[in-house]
Order: sequence, then C-alpha cells, then structure tokens
Amino acid sequence: MKPSLAKGTRDFTAQEVSRRKYIINILQNNFELFGFQPLETPSFENLSTLTGKYGEEGDRLIFKILNSGDFAKQAKIDLFKKHSKWIIALYDYLKIEVDNLNIEKIKTTIHHFFKMHDLNENERVFLESGLKNIIFFDNENKFIEKDQYINDVGIEFQVLNKKVILPLDSKALLSVISDKALRYDLTVPFARFVAMNHGKLTFPFKRYQIQPVWRADRPQKGRFREFYQCDADVVGSESLFQEVDLVQLYLKSFADLKVPVTIHMNNRKILSGLAEYAGITDKLIDFTVALDKLDKIGKEGVVKELLERGIVQESIDKLDFLFEQTDDALENLLQLKEKFAGNEIGLKGVEELEFVLTQSLNLGVDVQNLVFNITLARGLEYYTGAIFEVKADEVAMGSIGGGGRYDNLTEVFGVKNIPGIGISFGLDRIYLVMEELNAFPEEASSQIEYLFANFGGEETTEALKLIMQLRAKGISAELYPESTKLNKQFTYAEKKGIKNLVFLGEEEIKTHTVTFKNLEAGEQKTVSVEEFLR
Repeated sequence: MKPSLAKGTRDFTAQEVSRRKYIINILQNNFELFGFQPLETPSFENLSTLTGKYGEEGDRLIFKILNSGDFAKQAKIDLFKKHSKWIIALYDYLKIEVDNLNIEKIKTTIHHFFKMHDLNENERVFLESGLKNIIFFDNENKFIEKDQYINDVGIEFQVLNKKVILPLDSKALLSVISDKALRYDLTVPFARFVAMNHGKLTFPFKRYQIQPVWRADRPQKGRFREFYQCDADVVGSESLFQEVDLVQLYLKSFADLKVPVTIHMNNRKILSGLAEYAGITDKLIDFTVALDKLDKIGKEGVVKELLERGIVQESIDKLDFLFEQTDDALENLLQLKEKFAGNEIGLKGVEELEFVLTQSLNLGVDVQNLVFNITLARGLEYYTGAIFEVKADEVAMGSIGGGGRYDNLTEVFGVKNIPGIGISFGLDRIYLVMEELNAFPEEASSQIEYLFANFGGEETTEALKLIMQLRAKGISAELYPESTKLNKQFTYAEKKGIKNLVFLGEEEIKTHTVTFKNLEAGEQKTVSVEEFLR
C-alpha cells in the first residue's frame, strides 16, 4: 500500500514542531499575563452539542463520528424502534380512511395524519423526508408482521393490497448512525463546560484553551481540516472593557511575535440595524453570510448572492454605501448614526463600538491598527455584539485571528444570563505568516548543542559520563551510536544541524580535557573538563 495523508492534514518535522511551540509559548504567556487560566475539553462532543450553533454552512462542515458496530443494519432497527408507533398508527389510520386507494389520496391522508398528531422534530423529519420519495408497490400480500417492516430500501408497511415504503434518507439515518462529532471550534465546547459547571465557577470566569479542531472544509493555502485554535474567553460580564482588554491582548501578542497586524472590528447589532434599515430583518442570517464573503467574492459576488437568497434589489441599493467606507472609523460611525435615526438596535451597536475604539485609542493604540469594517460579519450565528478579525499587514493571508461577543450561547444548554466574549488565534496561519516574514528567531528551532564522537571502548564510557553532566545542566547532548569513520559522524552532525562535535579520545582522557569543533564557525578548541562544563 502506498502511504498517504488524509486530505487537509499534515505531518510536522522537528523544526516545525519547535516553531509551533515557540508561538504557543508566547500566546500562553500572554494569556496568563492577562489573567486567563487553562482549560482542556474532549476532542469530540455529542453531536447535539455542536449542531445548530454555527449556522447552516457551519453545520455541514462538522466531522461526524460513526457509531460502533454494524451501524447500517442497526440503523434500520433503531429507526423502526424510534418511529414504529407512528408507522403502526399511520397504517391503522390509512386502513380506516382510504377506501378507493390511489397514491395522491394516500399522500394527502398522510399529511392530514401529521397535522393530527404532535410529532417531535426527529419523528417529523423522518416521516416527512420519507414522504418526499414514498414508494408504492402493488401486490397481494397480507399485512407484514412488525419484525419484517425493515428491508434494504427503507421501512415498509401494508395498506390493504399495497405495500408502502418510507426510504431511509441521510437526515433520518444521521440520528441513528452518529451521535458524536469532532469539535468544530473551542467556543461551543467551552459554553457547554460553563453550562455544566456554572455553580462551581467564579465569575467573571476567564479561560484559555490551546487544542486542535476539525472542519470538513475544502483544503487550500492556510486552510486545513485539522488545525489548532488558541482561544481566550471571558464569561459572566457584560462590561465593554472586556472588549478593550482583548484588543490589548491581540496587539501585545502579535507584537511579541513580531507580526504587524490590523484588527478589523464591527458589531452584530450594527448588522441587525442595517437589516432593519434595508427592510430585510427576516433575512438577517442570509445577509450576514453573504456579506462575510466580500473579501473572497467582491461586491458583485455579494450582490449576486444576496439576490439568490431572496433579498430584493431595492434593499440592496439602500445598502450600497457599505462598499464605500472611508478610512476614518469614527467618521463612518457618525454616518451610521444619521442612517440609524430611530433604529434602536443599530444605534446600540454604534455606541458599543464607539466605546471600544475610543478607549483603545486612549490607551495609546495606533489608529492605524484598528479598522471599523462595516462589512465584517463572521458567519457564526452565536455572535451578538462586538466581532473581531485580525489580518497580517505584510502577507496575503486570510484572517489570523477572530472572535466576538456571544451573550446567549449557554442558553441553548439551559443556562441563562451568562454573557461571554472571546477571541481566537489561528496558530497554523500565524506560522505561515511568520515563515513568510522570516520572523522566527534562531532559538525557535530545535537544535542539539553537542554530539560526542564515538571512538569505542573506554572513550565511549567517559563520553557518556560527560553527556550525563551536560544533561543535568539542561544542555542537550548525544553520543553517536556506532564507533565508525569520523567522516560519517561529521555528516550526521551537519545534517541534523548540531552546533558542536566533541572529541573525547585517549589523549583528552589522560589530560582531563575536551576538544570540540563549532560546526557553524569551523573553529576547534581544547579546554579543561571543568571549563567545558562551566
């Protein structure tokens, strides 16, 4: 078998791992400087925990985990058990109501049956999805026994002399073949954690989390199916100073990484205000999803998608000013205030964003580092206030960080009144940006300080004794494993990027000295053992 990687995943070499650790260490240090504490959650969650939190597009990108065992066979059994009472009730109803059988009359009768009964969402999805492709077969068979309802096509039942099959479609199957999924991000698992433990936490609760996430996305430069997120969140506070603090965290962290960035900012209340202004409040999600693609598909692409999503041209024309913003954030906010006269939610968003911008500037943030991007939407539906996106100034790359306020996220887990806000650093994209900027310092690479040449015999034993003393001092050292030609040992050291090759031969042991050659400078020295270990 030819070895290969799953699409959208990568192996990491020693240098790449060391450089990633360098980024993580800087972020972790800053998280803790700002008062955040570490948290880790499982790599997979209950599917019900994740679905419905990221919008329609996000839900499609969740990696589902198949249940163990013969799930295909078990799925049919489970579906029957889950819906058998309705199938039997439907059969009985049809048997009574339908005298002169024909397909259209049966379908009408089935729809009437739905209206008569209070089906839950799963039952309705199952039965209605089956109805879309319901199949009728003429035969003379008698009523099929309960344990014979399930066949290779779907679930069948008998109506007088006709056999009816409800096919198993993907939505119906999903509920029984998968109840777990790999986490899509770190925010929803964090909200689940808070909902489960809110009685034990001290609010405001600040946590940071550095773990991998998975998305069934189309791989491309800077976008992978498995990647790390580095998140910092605060829950239990509505104070806008949390937003101001997170702006500071972003700027300090990227300054420490020596990556010049611009923070793009907006507010979901402003987007809601825009939808109200344009008369498309009922199309808010369609509006924000399309608007969020501006960088990728341009104005024409956004307008086209808005039309495709049912937003009329008159409303789009009212929003045309969105694509012609000035570089002055406060001036753009002033323009919005005029358009939002009498628009309560829009004005609230402007007020909140104005506060964050003004406070940040008062703290000495360069106005060039903050941009009010009125078209910034971020597709995740759980954002309710401020939204952020960070872009590298000198490298053509998508966002390398993002986040926002999500005041209602724990409500879906039955816990109300726990507002939250968080930001994320995209480790993998930050790595690519730093690589392109040549911003990694030498110490970010994994290098062995000393390689001891292997001369065999007593010399090897003495070399191992010195190696132990170096390691006790926290200095990396290793012994070449075989006693072989020096040329081969030199080559090994050069290929691994080892800094120094150490010679501890018979003469060095007699004189209690060490000879070593710096392979970068080409200089060779002989010093006492005491000086070498100093």
